[in-house]
Amino acid sequence: MKQRIEIDHIGIATNSLDEGSKFWKLLGLQSQGDDEFVEDQGVTTRFFPLSKSITSAPNIELLEPSGPDTPIGKFLEKRGVGIQQLCLSVDNLVELISHLMENGITMIDEVPRKGAHNSIIAFVHPKSTGGVLVELKQR
Repeated sequence: MKQRIEIDHIGIATNSLDEGSKFWKLLGLQSQGDDEFVEDQGVTTRFFPLSKSITSAPNIELLEPSGPDTPIGKFLEKRGVGIQQLCLSVDNLVELISHLMENGITMIDEVPRKGAHNSIIAFVHPKSTGGVLVELKQR
């Protein structure tokens, strides 16, 4: 199976998008597009592209929970502010999920779900990746 794999973004959990944005703005980065609420994850996202081309450059994604019982709310309670996940963009998410599962990888999402920016996503369980929560994303 051959797929193009690229770093899409690094997700950082924060209590407040505005507070979390300060450092990235001081670096000269500008948020791209509007903040987006992803209802099924209970999170509002804000993206900072690392170059002018949002479609191909890696991004910093800030994640603000809508409440304490959401995945990001629980992450913040347990671990505090910081890197929550690494996201890789892939060509064919369904095919990749199948390939990973056939090879013993534990998926949090065995079926893709809606993500930010009209994408589909699936999370790989950290116990299969050396302790890193990996998000796979097909645009």
